[in-house]
Amino acid sequence: MTCTSKSTVLRSALLAAALVLLAAGQSPAQATAPHHGVRGDWLYLTVTRGDSRSSDTRGTLLLCDPPQGHAHAAEACAQLGAAGGDIDAIPAKGVMCPMIYAPVTAHARGEWKGRPVDYGRTFSNGCAMAAHTGEVFALDT
Repeated sequence: MTCTSKSTVLRSALLAAALVLLAAGQSPAQATAPHHGVRGDWLYLTVTRGDSRSSDTRGTLLLCDPPQGHAHAAEACAQLGAAGGDIDAIPAKGVMCPMIYAPVTAHARGEWKGRPVDYGRTFSNGCAMAAHTGEVFALDT
C-alpha cells in the first residue's frame, strides 16, 4: 500500500468514525478513537442550512498536518494557525452581507495543539458565516 493510499484510508476511517460517534450522540472531541494515530490538528466540521429541524447538513474532517479535508483546507489551516485554533479569533472580513435571514449553523469539534475544540454558532446567513470564520467552514466549494 502506498503512502498516498494509506493517507486516504486513514482519512476515510477517521471520517467514518466521526460520523458514527456523531450519530451515537458523542462528539469526536469526547471520544478517544478518532485521534489515536492522528498527529497534528484536526476538526470535524459541519454546516447546517436552515433552522434546527433542517436535515441539510454537510460535514468533513479537516486535517492540518498536511492540510486536507475540503477545497480550502490549506487556507483554513493557516487561518486557524494564526488564530491559535480559536475560530472566534479569526479576523472578520470587511464585507457587506445582504440582510436576508437564511440561518446557517457551524459546528467544529476536534483537537488543536492538544486542546479540545468545541465550537458552535448560528449566523444569519452564509455570507455572515464566511465573513466571521474565513475558509474554515467553506465546505460547499
